[in-house]
Amino acid sequence: MSDPCLPVRHVRPAKGWINDPNGVCRWNGRWHVFYQFNPDEPRHGQIHWGHASSADLVHWQEEEVAIRPRPGQLDEVGCWSGCFTNDAGTPTFCYTAVATGPADAVGAIATGSDDLLGWQQAETPSAPRVGVPAAETRDPFVVWIEGRRYIVQGHGGPGVPAQVLVYDATDLADWKLLGPLLEMTDPVAAEHAAADIWECPNLVQVDGQWVLVLSLWRHNGVQGELSGVRWLVGDIALSDGVPRFTARDGGVVDHGPAFYAPQLLPDVDAAEQARVLMWGWSWELDRDDAWLDAHGWAGVITTARELHLRDGKLVSQPAPEVLSELVEEASQSWTAGDGARVVTTTGPGRLVCSAADGPEVVELTGASTVVVDGSLVEVFTDGAAFTTRIYPTDESVWSVQADGVTVARL
Repeated sequence: MSDPCLPVRHVRPAKGWINDPNGVCRWNGRWHVFYQFNPDEPRHGQIHWGHASSADLVHWQEEEVAIRPRPGQLDEVGCWSGCFTNDAGTPTFCYTAVATGPADAVGAIATGSDDLLGWQQAETPSAPRVGVPAAETRDPFVVWIEGRRYIVQGHGGPGVPAQVLVYDATDLADWKLLGPLLEMTDPVAAEHAAADIWECPNLVQVDGQWVLVLSLWRHNGVQGELSGVRWLVGDIALSDGVPRFTARDGGVVDHGPAFYAPQLLPDVDAAEQARVLMWGWSWELDRDDAWLDAHGWAGVITTARELHLRDGKLVSQPAPEVLSELVEEASQSWTAGDGARVVTTTGPGRLVCSAADGPEVVELTGASTVVVDGSLVEVFTDGAAFTTRIYPTDESVWSVQADGVTVARL
């Protein structure tokens, strides 16, 4: 039986758990999104890297699992988040290898075939664990600064101030720690992105300015809490080849309750001006074990979003390729499970899902573009993004109550 909650035009397999997008790239003219994946059950654990590819950012093909935990190896309990890089023609993953738990994580690499379907995981770490025993370090991201390759990683933990560490990554088999790229002592970072660990740091140039995107992990005394995603725009200064980031301003990447751990991709093959694309993880909201077991899946990767700076602020919209795939439809309502939709409005209003399992309404605060796919709802209003989840049932009907509405099938 079809599942009205299951997204059909976004990255996720038919079953299992997924979280962070990893290794996003454009290789040989095709888009690839790898992702944190537990194929065995809809819960976090035994993390592999799943893989999907697409020619158009809309129709995604599930590929074979790319890398997986190896008994007795440095990634025995998980191949956690990381990135893709082109190492002089060799496809390479830089990832977080976990042998027993987050505090023992090390940096590792895997090299791939030219079709990105076969991967060889290294047997020795590229970077050892760092810091005091309570500290955690994870989520490598490759960035080029003035012709030199670096890796940034998130660092911190209970009683350990959040930092972004930077490494010389000239040799991907041996990352050399250079020190902190950014620390919580930066007043702008402290104001906009206070956290115990800065997870999934992404450092890219957007419209010619350096932007650092951070996912906030905060300790609540019992366990960690995922506390949203922030952007910082600033400057990079190099001293003897060591980069340091100083923030000028900051803000919220997505204002919704179900968005975390994005990965950014500078699209160097863009036909016109350079651009940056972003994918994020949208988790399930208020779903209990019974729901997870009945549906057999959890998590979805968001629409590819194009990022720009407007008046010094980071803004986002669905990638133009997504919107170009639309098929016009006249009706302002549709039955749940009947494919994905993109809704545009010229003014404020409401998106309503009747007979939903939980909340039924999303408020639209102005002229908006809305992507609805299964239970995933992404709202874009004047450059601001809002990602949430609404869970339709077999009896549900979606409808839009606003001015100037256009509904199109995706």
